[in-house]
Amino acid sequence: MTQSHFSDTRKIDPLRNKADTTSALPDGSPRDNDRIEIGPTRLAFDEWAAAGLTAPDLTGMRQWRLDRISGQLQERDLAGVLMFDPLNIRYATDSTNMQLWNTHNPFRACLVTADGHMVLWDYKNAPFLAEHNPLVREVRSGASMFYFATGDRSGDAAGRFAAQVSDLLAERSGNNRRLAVDKIMLHGYHALTDLGLRVEDGEEVMEHARSIKGEDDILAMRCSIHACEQAVKAMEDAAAPGMSEDAIWAVLHAENIARGGEWIETRLLASGPRTNPWFQECGPRIVQNNEILAFDTDLIGCYGICTDISRTWFLGDGEPTREMKDDYRIAHEHITTNMALMKPGVSFRELTFGGHQLPDIYQKQKYSCRFHGVGLCDEWPLIAYPDHYVEGAFDAVLAPGMVLCVEALVSREGGDFSIKLEDQVLVTEDGYENLTSYPHCPRLLG
Repeated sequence: MTQSHFSDTRKIDPLRNKADTTSALPDGSPRDNDRIEIGPTRLAFDEWAAAGLTAPDLTGMRQWRLDRISGQLQERDLAGVLMFDPLNIRYATDSTNMQLWNTHNPFRACLVTADGHMVLWDYKNAPFLAEHNPLVREVRSGASMFYFATGDRSGDAAGRFAAQVSDLLAERSGNNRRLAVDKIMLHGYHALTDLGLRVEDGEEVMEHARSIKGEDDILAMRCSIHACEQAVKAMEDAAAPGMSEDAIWAVLHAENIARGGEWIETRLLASGPRTNPWFQECGPRIVQNNEILAFDTDLIGCYGICTDISRTWFLGDGEPTREMKDDYRIAHEHITTNMALMKPGVSFRELTFGGHQLPDIYQKQKYSCRFHGVGLCDEWPLIAYPDHYVEGAFDAVLAPGMVLCVEALVSREGGDFSIKLEDQVLVTEDGYENLTSYPHCPRLLG
């Protein structure tokens, strides 16, 4: 009797459990249990339906994003943009492949030409990961030119890759040799320029493309924020004195993944004296009775959308101190007053110098910015505090479809706690909409 081995039987069968062609998920993706692309779970879809939220149309979202890129290229008379940043690639292709590993081992690349033709270079054994998006016209391999992968032949690998890019540009853009590139290994840069390509700033191109969200981007963001807030609620319900910071933070991770979220960019949760100074990431410290717990989600949730909100809680059976309540009130006033500045046509300079300014005692340890853009991650622009303002760095105005996070860090030098608050806010046609609905701590707000 011939015995079959697991490796012989447990293989992907393209004919097994295929999508029901008569129905689809609320975002238009196939109702296929074995589908390749990642996405929200049933839990997320059920919660969104209960909340009256509409899922994005992914086909429309993908087309909007490609149009945004090609529009930026045409506006600048660029032949194309070559992307290595995994979040730029996600924006262009709506596909993922080992996102965190790829951030420090750039094996993926994507070229979008001014006429909207898109080519993806992926891991050699994973060309199928973008098959769900027909806007990706071609998938190749061979973009790796980092030392771990190509060793002392990195220059040769870069040359082969650059030749492909050059040929594609000649085919799609004729004599235009102006190529925007976001991030590239040194060998790659030299290989491109050796072929006569004029390398321009692709980071600027992509940040501006991503800065205006389309209708479906905003729907996706509403859904992602709702999922994140459900995860935050689970974390708040679990959080209690006697737990470690790590154990509390693990709830947010688990709840994010349970809804089809993807990762969390930081570990910014701290308790008690570890909240001051800010930016200490969570660790094994045990939360004590009647202490401050503060966190910043930095959460990459459903559809790869970032939900970047911050809350500060008081944990314990006692009462917050007068100082805790005073600092919380100032932080709350800081974000609510400053988001009220947001409307189309307001300059970034006005966001810096207008609105609520922190009292002197909080200036030394204030946050690194007053506002920042958000989409697939923290994005352009960064709106500085007056003492960090750089003339000419951000000469632009707010426009409908921008989404900014409004920040507050109220922290006394030498103090034993800090207050961190942050909301995610959409610029509308005539003002703003706070997309964040998670409540503030009633024991601190008073």
